[in-house]
Amino acid sequence: MSKTVLLTDSACDLSPALEEQYHIDILPFHITVDGEGYTERQDFTCEEYYEMLGRCKEIPKTSQITSLRFLEQFLRYDNEGVDNVICVTINSAGSNTYNAARMARSQFAEERPDSRMHIYVIDSHTYSMTYGYPLVQAAKKLAGGADVKTVLEYLEGVFARTEIVLAMYTLRFAKKSGRISAAAAFAGELLGLRPIITLIDDKTKTVAKVRGDAAVMPALVQYAKEHMDPGAEYLVGGTDLENCKMLAKLCKKELGRAPVDLFLLGAAVATNTGPNAVAIVYPGAPRR
Repeated sequence: MSKTVLLTDSACDLSPALEEQYHIDILPFHITVDGEGYTERQDFTCEEYYEMLGRCKEIPKTSQITSLRFLEQFLRYDNEGVDNVICVTINSAGSNTYNAARMARSQFAEERPDSRMHIYVIDSHTYSMTYGYPLVQAAKKLAGGADVKTVLEYLEGVFARTEIVLAMYTLRFAKKSGRISAAAAFAGELLGLRPIITLIDDKTKTVAKVRGDAAVMPALVQYAKEHMDPGAEYLVGGTDLENCKMLAKLCKKELGRAPVDLFLLGAAVATNTGPNAVAIVYPGAPRR
């Protein structure tokens, strides 16, 4: 029986419980906060990172996972007799991690020309549990006897449809990270406007602006309701579990069904949104 492993990066935002339960290997990002270096998932929890964001003087910097780190992982898998590696990475438009994984695959082929291990590198085109949750489903499929081709087709199909709609209650981090212009952020804070933003196919877009915090969650739910595949599973995430629960309750009321899971945004996404954000992840119409 062939052995297949799932490998990803820490921007997938899988909880430690899901990581362990489904045996998904996660390479962590390194993050610099006010000159101090940290390793995601090792040196802080999500909640601790939000506190760090609230205190930091400069926007933290995230370093891509290097090709050397991927190569080391691939070599270890080969030594362990792994037959197939399915590697899913953070959006290539926002990080060079995908390219690093592809480079490592080429380096592995040069170092181990006789190896029979196959390495598949997939660009998720997205962030957070938008690819973390499909990896869990992929693990379930593999455990149920699905072959590699079936799992790869499933992942590519999911990533061609999944969308994120999110909002931030403060625009300071979005301004500093360049997601929103300084002028727009200033006007937004002055007028109490909160942008509703989508992340679809590598691109972020402001699709609406609402006035005041109370209007944020209804606007998110309304947008998701209008754009998601009817009856499909969806997830709710954010930087505060109580806010996630509030959003999930509203979603259940308006959509007629509860989200399949709640999750906390990890450091890679929270660095750009700040410590006050909420999001809905859902499948839309196929785009590719």
